[in-house]
Amino acid sequence: MTAVEENGNAANIATDAKRATLYRMVMPEHVCPYGLKVKALLERKGYEVEDHWLETREETDAFQKKHDVETTPQTFIDGKRIGGYDEVREFFGQDVLKEGDTTYQPVIAIFSVAFLMALAFAWAATGSFATFRVIEWFIAISMTLLGIQKLQDIEGFSTMFLNYDLLARRKVEYAYVYPFAETIAGVLMIAGALTWLSAPLALFVGTVGAVSVFKAVYVDKRELKCACVGGSSSVPLGFISLTENLMMVAMGLWMGGRWLAGL
Repeated sequence: MTAVEENGNAANIATDAKRATLYRMVMPEHVCPYGLKVKALLERKGYEVEDHWLETREETDAFQKKHDVETTPQTFIDGKRIGGYDEVREFFGQDVLKEGDTTYQPVIAIFSVAFLMALAFAWAATGSFATFRVIEWFIAISMTLLGIQKLQDIEGFSTMFLNYDLLARRKVEYAYVYPFAETIAGVLMIAGALTWLSAPLALFVGTVGAVSVFKAVYVDKRELKCACVGGSSSVPLGFISLTENLMMVAMGLWMGGRWLAGL
């Protein structure tokens, strides 16, 4: 192969390289995080990124006016405007959660971490994973983590909770008490302390919750969001929320039975 042919092949390879043009805000007081995400995503997909920085508010406003867009970053591929971070993800076939969409990701994360923590507790306490306390700790830790989610925004939680909880609808104050009750019961069950309080507390809130969810979802056939992971939840009310409450019922009965047997 001659040097001319080699140079020609190299030129073709360079021409065939995937390229994208990115405009993003990079200012002394603000570097757009979505711009960084888009750039990283494009590079992972094998694109050479022509990275244009919008370094002033005036420059950003002028760019948005020129291209008739309201936000940055903006990505162009083959001369066609793709859009911002979510649009680029969709361009590459990735799922993008939109407003109103439902997802189980929050509860999957909570239950997964709770199980790992239960294993860690078991190893630290007994030096083994083969103990029934793993199940007890898993449920108790799950209750505590779910309680934390609700306590972050009690107003938001209570508003969503009132959509379906039977007791809260009769006594609104219960919507504010519930997160504390779940969290306290979970913490006490982790410690194995004050079972005379934690067991009936878990049994009560779990039973009321299970009946409320069952009625709303399986009897009334209502499509609601679950308040189980807080007021901004995108988790659909249904099997997961029913499972949460049944776990509390089971834990209340188990721990209560053990405490009574110890008497």
